[in-house]
Amino acid sequence: MASNLLILLLVGLMAGIFGAILGIGGGMIVTPVLTIAMGLDIKYAIGASIISVIATSSGATIAYLKDEMLNLRVAMFLEIATTVGAIVGAIMTGMFNSTILFILFGSFLVFSSWNMFRKLRMGGSEEGSTKNDRLANRLNLNGSYYDKALKKEVNYQVENVPGGSAVMFGAGFASGLLGIGSGAFKVMAMDNIMKMPLKPSSATSNLMMGVTAAASAMVYFFNGSIHADIAGPLAIGILFGAQLGSRIMQHLKPRLIRMIFIPVLLYMGVQMVLKGFGVNI
Repeated sequence: MASNLLILLLVGLMAGIFGAILGIGGGMIVTPVLTIAMGLDIKYAIGASIISVIATSSGATIAYLKDEMLNLRVAMFLEIATTVGAIVGAIMTGMFNSTILFILFGSFLVFSSWNMFRKLRMGGSEEGSTKNDRLANRLNLNGSYYDKALKKEVNYQVENVPGGSAVMFGAGFASGLLGIGSGAFKVMAMDNIMKMPLKPSSATSNLMMGVTAAASAMVYFFNGSIHADIAGPLAIGILFGAQLGSRIMQHLKPRLIRMIFIPVLLYMGVQMVLKGFGVNI
């Protein structure tokens, strides 16, 4: 029992660190460890994963808000599209062929990982867009943050708000319909589509994931999928990990974060495509 408690605390710590740095939640770490390493039923693993996302979001968001890293207006604006998409997806469960959807969304993540790799290889600027977007200006979505790795203030413009909103709707739709995490889609929407720098994209994604997960948590709680003896130690480890991860992230160069993010994104995309073909990894 004591060894299981220690394992849960350590898993939570690692999930919190990587979740805070990459903005994708700790589910991709928590779920495999609980199901494969500890033999837990997938139902309870998913319930614990939902709690882990909320804990990651809570721990990281406090630090990112304090350091003005996340873009609160972008988060609130895009969360509308995500929430609507999740509701529509949940309502339409069973009306679509999940095989095709897994392959479609997985392929999008694989393409996005290639896009990020190409940007990394070309050595493009990591400071975001300077293009003047009229809609972003009207909605006051542009922002700035102090990059501790670059040791300077970074001002950035937000682009293509409709395109980002469409991707966010799709992310919410996939989450509601397929029961998958949408953190990677959130980061992609802001980084690839809206041309925000990777650091505020990751920080903003952390806040948004918590809001989305909180809506799902009540369902999992009332159907008995959340066990306090599992979710509790995980949440404690994650809260500490997320605080630590948010501090680490601010001292990492954006290029290094992108190098970490690319294989994670590729793995998630390939995993979804294979799941569409009935292969689980």
